Amino acid sequence: MKRILFAASECLPFIKTGGLADVIGTLPRALAARGCDVRVIIPKYGRIPDEYRSRMRHVFETTITLGWRNQYLGVDSLEEGGITFYFVDNEFYFKSYVYGEGEFEAERFCYFCVAVMESLPHLGFFPDVIHCHDWQTGYIPLLQRSRYHRLPDYRDIKTVFTIHNLRFQGLSSFGRVEDCLSLGSDVLSTIEYSGGASAMKAAILYSDRITTVSPTYAREIMTPEHGETLDCLLRCRADDVSGILNGIDNDLFNPWTDRAIASRYSKNSIYGPKNAKTPQGKARCRMALMQELGLDNEGPIAAVVSRLTGQKGMDLIAGIVPRLLEAGANLVVLGMGEPRYEQLFNACAERYAGRFAFCSEMNDTLARRIYAGSDMFLMPSAFEPCGISQLIALRYGCVPIVRETGGLADTVQAYNRYEDTGNGFSFANYSAEELWMVTRMALDVYHGEPEAWKRLVKRCMECDNGWGRSAGSYIELYEKL
Repeated sequence: MKRILFAASECLPFIKTGGLADVIGTLPRALAARGCDVRVIIPKYGRIPDEYRSRMRHVFETTITLGWRNQYLGVDSLEEGGITFYFVDNEFYFKSYVYGEGEFEAERFCYFCVAVMESLPHLGFFPDVIHCHDWQTGYIPLLQRSRYHRLPDYRDIKTVFTIHNLRFQGLSSFGRVEDCLSLGSDVLSTIEYSGGASAMKAAILYSDRITTVSPTYAREIMTPEHGETLDCLLRCRADDVSGILNGIDNDLFNPWTDRAIASRYSKNSIYGPKNAKTPQGKARCRMALMQELGLDNEGPIAAVVSRLTGQKGMDLIAGIVPRLLEAGANLVVLGMGEPRYEQLFNACAERYAGRFAFCSEMNDTLARRIYAGSDMFLMPSAFEPCGISQLIALRYGCVPIVRETGGLADTVQAYNRYEDTGNGFSFANYSAEELWMVTRMALDVYHGEPEAWKRLVKRCMECDNGWGRSAGSYIELYEKL
């Protein structure tokens, strides 16, 4: 039985700001179902809800050295869904917020990396593999290779590092990293990046294996266009890089059992029988969503559930809003992010009342109601390492319209009306015109070929995007270390 410790900065259901939390909260269960002893360690943020904090059991407390500092380290634990979760407790670093900016952010996660390594003897759990996720855990492979591997209990520990988003690299000054980790000039010089130190570069250099969250993204990050200036380094380690597609928890995202939606349905009860007098499945969910969000237009509903950032293609969505609404469709946007996009969508909601709804929040329950009640899902990302939202949309029969990049290219196959194949609509170039072209095509099929649209929706729901295959790929990778 392989012993695996997942180290990450967030995890569902305890704390979430993005798709990383979904992965850390669901992949371990899929690995455990295949015989692995998987545990997870994250910071104990002050924002973790009391319903979980009240169930935590105190495991130990001690003092650790962080450069010249002696810092408190406590670890609590609880079991959720058959998985043991550990929470690194230090209120100085983690009480007030999840992510911040500046040099103190580097210190917070330098502390977390040291805390993970120093916790192992107290937990009585020395894993075969520490699986690290994104830059916040990037110094763990470096610490293992440069310091801890000399200790008998640590000698055989291997590290895997998963890049969820290469753009965010944990950059800080040399002085701050050396002040926290006492690496020495020889090691420190290897992680130099733009005059400072990069936690992402440290992980790429020192981990035993590197993964990304989709096969296409694994290829893309080795190119100058998507490599964020680390493409040369990644090409040097190409033999150690693999792309393993993210999945979703099919039990959690299941329209047949989801109590958050107005009417539960399966791939065989989406619309009900022909000429049915009572709306079924998605039709009921659609009516309930319109009532909830104040929509009064009977046209198809297009949805966006996303962080509102340039990466997610918000400029392209803004570029097609007037034409989309003029074509008789509705648009629902759920998300938070850059103020310019929030202001823009607030203005659209006022201007196009009854056809455009904007919900400025991160609300998983509302998101599921939107997936269930909407007909199309817009995700025209500039780049997308994998994407979770399009997988959930497919699960709920909400036809995705995506740009062909990263995991979107791996999970959405373009609709072919002549062969009646595909599970969505896609376009290649980052262009509002191309987004509108394929959206117009989707609207044409929706209005003009209703039976073809129903078959398309059913194919979406038949897609298996659970963790099964990917969990098997991770286990194969662990076995080869």
